[in-house]
Amino acid sequence: MKRSARAGRVKVFADGEGVVSHAGAELLREMAEFTGLSAAWDAALLGTYKALPIHLPGRVLADMAVAIADGADSISDLAVLRDQPQLFGAVASTPTAWRVLDRVSSAHLALLRQGRALARAKAWAAGAGPDLDEELNLDVDATIVVAHSDPDIAAGQWFVPD
Repeated sequence: MKRSARAGRVKVFADGEGVVSHAGAELLREMAEFTGLSAAWDAALLGTYKALPIHLPGRVLADMAVAIADGADSISDLAVLRDQPQLFGAVASTPTAWRVLDRVSSAHLALLRQGRALARAKAWAAGAGPDLDEELNLDVDATIVVAHSDPDIAAGQWFVPD
């Protein structure tokens, strides 16, 4: 199967011409292709389709992962990638992304994890892995966001019932 390519190679210049944002996200997307992650995810899910889909499931899942790495917090945030076709090429719609997720059963999830493990091994073998002989620091940051539709809470009138 031939994978669909994006519009062209990324070239970086400091002259301010043809400025795009999120160019680093495209490098993550290319890494998903280079390591075979997208192809492994395609292999895991293509059997759930009657015909070859327009947006291959591995690419859709990789795009969702790239969007999350780029700050997305919902599937509709794929629009950030979709809004720059000159950089990202064709990106699936939000409904298409939901349909891909709906195809993932527990058996498929195991296959997706295997594909991720193989891609990680390939990336680490190419030198992208952490140096486990050195100290490894994970800096995890989280923010709790409280969102309510209750008008009293929205107005800042917090109360504790007796």
